[in-house]
Amino acid sequence: MGVSPRKAAAAALVSGGGLTVLTGASIGLVVAEAKLARKAIGRAEAIPPRADGLFGAHLAWAAERPLRFAVLGDSTAAGYGVELPEETPGSLLAGALVAHTGRPVLLTNQARVGARSDRLAEQVDEVLADEENLPQLAAIMIGANDITHRAPIAEAAAALGEAVERLRAAGCEVVVGTCPDLGTIRPVQPPLRWLARHWSRKLALLQSQAVTAAGGCSVPIGALLGPEFASRAELFGPDRFHPSAEGYATAVAALLPTLASAAWRLTPRTAIGLAVIDSPEVPQTTSAPAAVPSTALSAVPPADPTDVADRADPATPVAPTPLVRPAPAHPGFPHPSSLTDR
Repeated sequence: MGVSPRKAAAAALVSGGGLTVLTGASIGLVVAEAKLARKAIGRAEAIPPRADGLFGAHLAWAAERPLRFAVLGDSTAAGYGVELPEETPGSLLAGALVAHTGRPVLLTNQARVGARSDRLAEQVDEVLADEENLPQLAAIMIGANDITHRAPIAEAAAALGEAVERLRAAGCEVVVGTCPDLGTIRPVQPPLRWLARHWSRKLALLQSQAVTAAGGCSVPIGALLGPEFASRAELFGPDRFHPSAEGYATAVAALLPTLASAAWRLTPRTAIGLAVIDSPEVPQTTSAPAAVPSTALSAVPPADPTDVADRADPATPVAPTPLVRPAPAHPGFPHPSSLTDR
């Protein structure tokens, strides 16, 4: 997560975030801090566990296809740093969508460790390659690598907007978790921390504008979760840069309400935690019911009037009662509590 001397010098022109102007000595300090932070964090070399596949298969019906859900973005979207597939954001979101919609969910994760916004086009190409199975719902988490590599933030936001626009044109609902607050990264010290926070917030604002203009929905991850990540070290993994399993669960909790709302727009027949299924029609018979012998009626004791409920006219047909199927809870879904994007 280094900053070159040339780019650090350019930071002297940036105002806000607690800085007005960086002096020559401050620039040298920023460069030194960037090198130390890079050394402390290390390189992201491990391969995140894969969780692609069908969730909630027991809810599948012969006439109903699963909800096709795609995850795109960087190492945060991929789940870098966790050990188990079920701890990745894609798995947590897919399981939660099963519980909220009562439908099976088919997950495809195209997120890549180290990806920047200008690489989203390749990921969109992948998810749109199969025209018979285009995604209906997509979650994108991107932005941290644009900051750490000092990519032009206007260009990064524009690339994200283009990716959202392509997905929307394919009929896909899109929810974007904008850039996290990199000012919460503990190996990063002031004044570099102040700059990282300023750049993160500026990129997140431009991302939100681009996503909205393209027809998607944005969730301000940095604004929502920055204070919590800053105060809870356990939300970070061993490298103190990527989230821990608990940190990813917190990020998922922030994204889920908006993502579930988008899913409900695709499946209006569902409600929170319930899937309503029309019960089969009971065939009507034209033959009259068999007469009951009077001797059988005389053997029945008279009913207590206080125990007899009001009854409708027997001639009024009774509508079939719908069956209500509770959607299952996703096993192992942790309690919401954090987030970060890398």
